[in-house]
Amino acid sequence: MTVNQKLQAIRVAMDQIEKQYVPRGRIIEIFGPEASGKTTVTLSIIAETQKLGGVAAFIDAEHALDPIWAEKLGVKLDDLLVSQPDTGEQALEIAETLIRSGGIDLVVIDSVAALVPRAEIEGEMGDSMMGVQARLMSQALRKLTGVISKSKTVAMFTNQLRQKIGVMFGNPETTPGGLALKFYATMRMDIRKIETLKAQDKAIGSRHRVRIVKNKVAAPFRIAEFDILENGISKEGAIIDIGLEFSVLNKAGAFIKYQDKVLGQGREAVRIYLSENPKLAKEIMEGIWKAYKTGQQKDKIVGKEDTN
Repeated sequence: MTVNQKLQAIRVAMDQIEKQYVPRGRIIEIFGPEASGKTTVTLSIIAETQKLGGVAAFIDAEHALDPIWAEKLGVKLDDLLVSQPDTGEQALEIAETLIRSGGIDLVVIDSVAALVPRAEIEGEMGDSMMGVQARLMSQALRKLTGVISKSKTVAMFTNQLRQKIGVMFGNPETTPGGLALKFYATMRMDIRKIETLKAQDKAIGSRHRVRIVKNKVAAPFRIAEFDILENGISKEGAIIDIGLEFSVLNKAGAFIKYQDKVLGQGREAVRIYLSENPKLAKEIMEGIWKAYKTGQQKDKIVGKEDTN
């Protein structure tokens, strides 16, 4: 598989294990609360794109890109195109120029909430700018959607959450930037932090859940979970989760076994053991691939479609 066929995905938890893909020539939105892992996921996808020989760009509207963290995630900074625009118009014009060039495989815009219209920047603090950002996004997406499809570029937007005022029933959460992105996006991923991981009462990372709330190229509502540790998304954690899901690994009480071998007691002990034994981890991954091809997995499908 080459980068001109499909960008290998992260159904993030699988981290290269399951055969899922980020669709080319499409718009993708990743949204969630603060510290939920949105930027980490996009940087991990950039790293995968670069491994496949693709070219990626990161439009840092939040002016918050951490190069040290990006390198830990596997991003080759020398090969990454980075822009830190001053206005939302400038950010979207840069994105359009990159996409029209036909030489970019992935463009990440981080984030929609930080795409501040020029009128707002030039105005005074406290000025009412109702609907300006929504109009900007609507116009930009009308212009971009056709060229994104023709150039086969992946346009990936991160987005924050806001609360609707006065909502008594239903989901009070919404995303800034108007409705246009929700309509134009092929995939929408809701990402949340669900747990702080600890070892001996010391926080060592966090566990996250991704839910696909919209998908035009496959079934929606699937979920995946993954761990973010000090060196990024944990491949060993993904192997444990998916190994158990495919019955390649088995649980006996608190112990996790591979075939007749006990790997350890508790998930964290097994994760450390696999990180110290990469050959065994690779063998388990191969077992997962075989199980996947024979269709042993039960899909995780949850809830109804998100209404935000």
